Amino acid sequence: MNIMLTNVLNTAARGLFYYLFGFTFVFGSPSNGFIGHHFLGMKAFPSELFHYSNFLYQWAFSIAVVGITSDSIADRNLVCHLPHLLCRTAVTTTLAGCMAALTTLFGKRLISKHWNITDVCNGLLGEFVAITSGCSVVEPWAAIVCGFIASWVLIGCNKLAKKFKYDDPLEAAQLHGGCECWGLIFTGLFVRGIYVQEVYQATGRPYGLFMGGGGKLLAAQIIQILTIGGWVSATMGPLATMGPLFYVLNKMNLLRISAEDEMAGMDMTRHGGFAYVYHDEDEQSLKQGGLMMRIIEPANGTPTSN
Repeated sequence: MNIMLTNVLNTAARGLFYYLFGFTFVFGSPSNGFIGHHFLGMKAFPSELFHYSNFLYQWAFSIAVVGITSDSIADRNLVCHLPHLLCRTAVTTTLAGCMAALTTLFGKRLISKHWNITDVCNGLLGEFVAITSGCSVVEPWAAIVCGFIASWVLIGCNKLAKKFKYDDPLEAAQLHGGCECWGLIFTGLFVRGIYVQEVYQATGRPYGLFMGGGGKLLAAQIIQILTIGGWVSATMGPLATMGPLFYVLNKMNLLRISAEDEMAGMDMTRHGGFAYVYHDEDEQSLKQGGLMMRIIEPANGTPTSN
């Protein structure tokens, strides 16, 4: 768990730092002979000297440095020969995910007092959902804003789900529903007009409110959210196709397992034994033929040599 968390956070933190000043220090020529000072925060980027693909390529090598110490990164040969548009999309998606991972880590730490790799990974996924709508038509700094807010949207949606006892242990609705709603609103606020023309090969299209494009795109995005919400409500509601099916399954006691089965785990109650056993003192799991994963406790005292 420690290695996994370290590697995820290494990737996320270095993504942001490399965006802010890492690439600048190494490649920000002309420099003062010691350290580069151009392209801070990818300002005036891309240029005649460097492209988004250069940033991605060098960032990939920078994150490999920490991974080498734990032998956890096996393949570090990332070469980007993608066109300008795809490279910008990759950069915005990466930076948004980096910010979301770090924000979720520290946000959940404040709430639960734990450093949780699962929360970090879900924060990453939530941001990838959110940035999808505008990844090719926003600036890198805007993608970072998207990632920051998306992580709090996910945390807030999870709080609401717990409050209203909504049973979704995978956080699917909160992640794909809540974060995507934010992603659509984000697009209506931060899309650049010049990128819209570049991507869609058309002039006169609306773009982000905060970028001087007026509120037409934002209004369209909100209408889309309401339309999708209405469609889901109509098809999944009590009078629609799935509503009666869930009702019948509930009456037949097939919709949910019992509370006892839920607490014991379906591996044990429905499938004959644990796939993985995490506690070597669990005698019942040993009898079920599960795969033992023993916990090795540190030995007391100082090791002696023969």
